[in-house]
Amino acid sequence: MPTGVHLRDARRQLFDAAERVLLRDGPNALTSRAVTDEAGCAKGVLHRYFPDFDAFLAALVRDRAAALEEETRALGASVGTGTVTGNLTRALLSLFGPVPVAIIPLITFRDALRARLRESDPRGGIAILAQATTAISAYLTAERARGRLPADTDVDALTLSLVGGGHLLFADRDADPPTEAAVGRFVAGVVG
Repeated sequence: MPTGVHLRDARRQLFDAAERVLLRDGPNALTSRAVTDEAGCAKGVLHRYFPDFDAFLAALVRDRAAALEEETRALGASVGTGTVTGNLTRALLSLFGPVPVAIIPLITFRDALRARLRESDPRGGIAILAQATTAISAYLTAERARGRLPADTDVDALTLSLVGGGHLLFADRDADPPTEAAVGRFVAGVVG
């Protein structure tokens, strides 16, 4: 006798369920049972698509990181428009939204997950933070080439300051995310 309910696009529904658990209860609560309970399906459904839970988590991280590509493209398209501070403020608000910020500690504290992610990207690093770093560095380099940043701007140091400080602004799960004004003040302080 079949158990559970039939899922259309089971992978997507499992990913969405994992995201809800992650946002509501945090990375420590993310288990295969929590995901399948949230999705309303039998635990075996997850294992039909993924050999183990770390493979599922790696696919989830890659899926959510791919969703950030639109945000990174928007930052690249903003070169030469608006203000550097305004563009970076909007980028940090997008790149460090609730889902990316919740995924970062998941990656940080799961060795097997990091190993799986390294299989698909041997450069290592933490997915999402690495993406943000690449996008912001490319943006700053392009703005420096246009003369909107001083020619002697240390893009690497500025990028690390923006990504590291930006992540810290958003990392507290128990507080509301920072306001656009607070992120703008931070960016102005770092870029200024």
